[in-house]
Amino acid sequence: MDFVSLRIVTTDVARLAAFYEKATGARAAWATEDFAEVHTPHGSLALAHSRTLASFAPGACRPGANESVIIEFRVPDVDRLRTSLSGTEIVAEPTTMPWGNRSCLVRDPDGNLVNFFTPVSEAAKAKYGIAATA
Repeated sequence: MDFVSLRIVTTDVARLAAFYEKATGARAAWATEDFAEVHTPHGSLALAHSRTLASFAPGACRPGANESVIIEFRVPDVDRLRTSLSGTEIVAEPTTMPWGNRSCLVRDPDGNLVNFFTPVSEAAKAKYGIAATA
């Protein structure tokens, strides 16, 4: 099995694509006006309009209703990224967590929680294969 993507169902694909493009620096790949993907080296974030479910699972998703999932991105410098997120709802300012990641928790335009983090402790860096600091 290979994990491929996480999909967010929305009523405004363009708005979410713009947010994730700005936050990740990756360009969204558009299949149709109702479906785009933001690719990273380890998986993709798929963005789909609620219309895409109408043909096979009507009513299965309620856009903007997520209250249990956090989407996470490892970034080179969470503090620098935080300064570029003006206009974004910040849930928690950059904080160094006990497990060694420096994290900033925000809400995307649909209200989904997004954690941007940078490993800062030697143990956290080792977990992600980041070379130790001299």
